[in-house]
Amino acid sequence: MNTVETLNEGLKREYRVTITAKDIDARVDEEVKSIAPTVRMPGFRPGKVPPNLIRKMHGAALSADALNKAIDEGVKNLIAKEKLRPALQPAVTLGDGYEAGKDAELTVALEVLPEIAAPSIEGLKLERLTVPVDDAAVMAKIEEFAAQMKRFEDAPKTKKAVEGDQVVIDFAGSVDGTPFDGGTGEDMAVEIGSGQLIPGFEDQLVGVKTGDEKVLKVTFPDDYPVENLKGQPAEFAVTVKQVKVPGETKIDDEFAKSLGLESLDKLKELMKDQVEQEHNGLTRTHMKRKLLDQLAAAHDFDVPPTMVEAEFGQIWQQLEHEASHEEDPEAAKAELEKDKDDYRAIAVRRVRLGLLLSEIGQAHGVQVSQQEMQRLVMQAAQQYRPEDRQRFVEYVQQDALAAAQLRAPLYEDKVVDFLFEKAEISDRDVTREEIEAAIEADDDSGHVHGPGCGHDHDHDAKPAKKAAAKKPAAKKEAVKEAAKDEKPATAKKAPAKKAAPKAEAEDKPAAEEKPKKAPAKKAAAKK
Repeated sequence: MNTVETLNEGLKREYRVTITAKDIDARVDEEVKSIAPTVRMPGFRPGKVPPNLIRKMHGAALSADALNKAIDEGVKNLIAKEKLRPALQPAVTLGDGYEAGKDAELTVALEVLPEIAAPSIEGLKLERLTVPVDDAAVMAKIEEFAAQMKRFEDAPKTKKAVEGDQVVIDFAGSVDGTPFDGGTGEDMAVEIGSGQLIPGFEDQLVGVKTGDEKVLKVTFPDDYPVENLKGQPAEFAVTVKQVKVPGETKIDDEFAKSLGLESLDKLKELMKDQVEQEHNGLTRTHMKRKLLDQLAAAHDFDVPPTMVEAEFGQIWQQLEHEASHEEDPEAAKAELEKDKDDYRAIAVRRVRLGLLLSEIGQAHGVQVSQQEMQRLVMQAAQQYRPEDRQRFVEYVQQDALAAAQLRAPLYEDKVVDFLFEKAEISDRDVTREEIEAAIEADDDSGHVHGPGCGHDHDHDAKPAKKAAAKKPAAKKEAVKEAAKDEKPATAKKAPAKKAAPKAEAEDKPAAEEKPKKAPAKKAAAKK
């Protein structure tokens, strides 16, 4: 194998790699020997087929497989020989003029991780805002829970449904007059105004009463999870079987017992734990963003453009998705375009912080154990259909990049916890409103907090507000949602993938099961 460097510019590298025909042919011989015992051919005993006949029968497939392996090994050797640290998977291109029996000439293009000076973790000072849990907060949480668990009681048959009422219906859906799979249902309870159904469905139930029959006209969202229904106008023939009104929920021992608990005191105990967890989450969010601010202020270095583009692409995709659901999607998207550079700066900072945290973790021996990784994989597998879970586990085991992306949020959290231990921390009690205001103030100041921050994703900030520009309502929440959905920028590199002819695509499991009541449910938010 011969290697020539053809580009060395900033973090970009490019190489011309030549794999000789002799090397490829030798690998074909190895393949012939490995499959010979299993080859069957009329006139020959099992395992006794001559090598030249095996080559004649399976030559094209054997050559492609040998080339795949040669390329894979060649790229790995290149990375080792040149002591490269790829930022992302190298792009490997096989020369157009390649023919079997000739040398294979490859172009290997990649970006390398920057050399980062030993990150300083001395002198970190943080304030830990803590929110004590009082009885009022616990009762507010119970009341919120009770509202979600509200009962509905039968209303008189003449009662016309209003927002907040529940309507029990049978329905039959059709597109262009043709019924579709999952388009019918019976005794479905719909709470008007809950936003659980496709846009326009619940609104048209306002004013109906028991016994009414009505045809609802709706349009499936463009992001609906059933492909043949995306963006399609549809009609639903609805029969109203009952209108129900919210019943009063009294918070007492009986309410607690209806939830399977011994008493109201036991419910308060459980809710207190939940409120404490919420407060702890706010405390961590605020302290983590302050930590990242200090790290970002103390370190500045170039970051790989491809990593920035990948990060920006995720942010922008989510922003456009949110803008498309505004009252005026085109105006919302136009406003986003004005701040495109600001969002790209967010991507740069996320990537830089991700690389920085990774360097700190490696320098100080922070690791994700095998047991922790197994738990991560099994937890992630739960989002798939039961029949796809084992395939997902195998996919993560075989794909280093997928495993790295899964590991990254936990690894980052462990690095952050390590830095918390090293920092000088002062404590101050505040109210929930005060800590939420502090977090919101950071959002408004234009801070950006963290590349792939695990369960703290909702603290990512938007660009600084511009006084003269009126921003769409989607922007604030859209950026936060983009942060929730991002793939961690701390994900480490994966080994180069094969680039030989006829390489097969990876067999990834389906992301999610189609909903059983496809016509009535909104598309689920991506996890």
